[in-house]
Amino acid sequence: MKRLFTVLLAASVLAMPLAATAQVKQAPASKSVAVEKNAVKKRVVIRKGGWVKGRRLSASDRRRAIDIDYRSNHLTAPPHGYHWVRINNSILLVGITSGLISKVREGH
Repeated sequence: MKRLFTVLLAASVLAMPLAATAQVKQAPASKSVAVEKNAVKKRVVIRKGGWVKGRRLSASDRRRAIDIDYRSNHLTAPPHGYHWVRINNSILLVGITSGLISKVREGH
């Protein structure tokens, strides 16, 4: 018990100079600076029926998609594993097995 008390007393004496140097000095009142922060809110716009590259077609969209001939619509040849489809007034290049949209041609 006496040994424990001695160790704690020594530790507190050694830590005293560190505590004295760790004090925070406050700035003079004449040099205070006011900071204003304005929060900016983001506005998210969701287009109804808009197609985005990188998304997948849902099962219902796949059912209503119509395969089209790329030559008659003046489109490039689709790569292996892709095909051109028309949904409403948009033409999409879609992966056959994945349903991943690779290109979008919006109609007006």
